[in-house]
Amino acid sequence: MPEPEKPLCNEEQFDAFYTEHAKALRNFLYYKFGDADQSDDVLQESFIRLWKNCAKVTLESAKGFLYRIAINLGTSLKRSEKVKLKYEERAVRSEADQESPEFRILEKEFLEKLTEAISTLPDKQREVFLMNRVEKKTYKEIAEISGVSVKAVEKSMHKALLKLRGKIGDI
Repeated sequence: MPEPEKPLCNEEQFDAFYTEHAKALRNFLYYKFGDADQSDDVLQESFIRLWKNCAKVTLESAKGFLYRIAINLGTSLKRSEKVKLKYEERAVRSEADQESPEFRILEKEFLEKLTEAISTLPDKQREVFLMNRVEKKTYKEIAEISGVSVKAVEKSMHKALLKLRGKIGDI
């Protein structure tokens, strides 16, 4: 007889689940809603709600439950405030110090134009584009996370690339 599914209320099991899924969920929220602070808040609140409902949620269904909570919370927050995508330059560039000032100015202008172009994409296109190009997720993985078909992901990516090429192609 198969062993019954265990709830997620064991602290060690919950901690392991958190460690495994927190970073990916945070990145997903950031790409979906475009705000790092909001993503951190939604991530924290989602895990709190998962813990409060741990007796009802099995380990096997916890990821879906967690993502559904996070998406619902993020959507509620987005309705109450306008979200803009923000990029932060995080890379330390030792080589950039050796590049010409003209190159640095052109690079900065290009990054600003790219950031602006990405921020103007519709939510789904921006989400798919960033998950594929930044997170290196496959279309299949994006489809599973977003709850849509692979064809829908492909179509969103195609539209996003066309719009981005149209906006930054004239540089």
